[in-house]
Amino acid sequence: MTHFRASIENAGQLDQFYQVQNASVAGFSIGIITIDFNYVKLPGNVANATTFSFPVVYEDIVLEIEDLFNGEEKLLDMVIEAAKKLEKKGVRAIVGACGYFNHFQEQVRDAVAVPVYLSSVLQIPLIKMGLKPDQKIAVLVADGEGADAEFFAKANASISDCIVKEIGSLESFAPIRYNKPYLDNGRLKADLIAVVQELRANHPEIGAILLECSDLPPYAAALHRATGLPVFDFTTLINWVHSAVVRREFYGYM
Repeated sequence: MTHFRASIENAGQLDQFYQVQNASVAGFSIGIITIDFNYVKLPGNVANATTFSFPVVYEDIVLEIEDLFNGEEKLLDMVIEAAKKLEKKGVRAIVGACGYFNHFQEQVRDAVAVPVYLSSVLQIPLIKMGLKPDQKIAVLVADGEGADAEFFAKANASISDCIVKEIGSLESFAPIRYNKPYLDNGRLKADLIAVVQELRANHPEIGAILLECSDLPPYAAALHRATGLPVFDFTTLINWVHSAVVRREFYGYM
């Protein structure tokens, strides 16, 4: 009897015998813990499934965003419960839809059997390795107070390698920050470009940009064009994780 978790690579494999994994659905490679907010979610947003070229499945939790920014311990059980629900659906890895889920990275990782990458800031050590020793990473965050040295240390990262810039106070970001049903997309994009251009002018040592917030990937390409710098975000993390947990064969010719 085969306990099947690997991908069916071709129709021939359908002739095998398989046993279900106690899930009512199948085929989701990535499970995403999301927050039950109703603001506009553009393509590129982690909470918009069309952002990805592969199936993802979501598990909402209800919380006050300030509690997540601060890593309040009372949230831990519900985050772990959401991860376990996603695991039961057969996902191969679990991610978060807010960088501040990083507060619970280790506890959630230890609570489930599949790999867990809850926060975009987990990419910082890898990004830093590719930069010159004197270069730094501009990290755009939704809440500056929550992004302190302890927060970065939970991702095995050092705040000294980063130039942290809060964008949560931008008026154009307020509909996202305060869960409003509208968004001036053009204005927010222009404001973010202005922010990173000012950062570069004041900090020429910036060698890369990281967007902590899962709402910012829709603007990553514009920021890349405006600065010429590599831009990392939740989608670079999630696509990387997916590429490892669902390996594809190589085809070509010689």
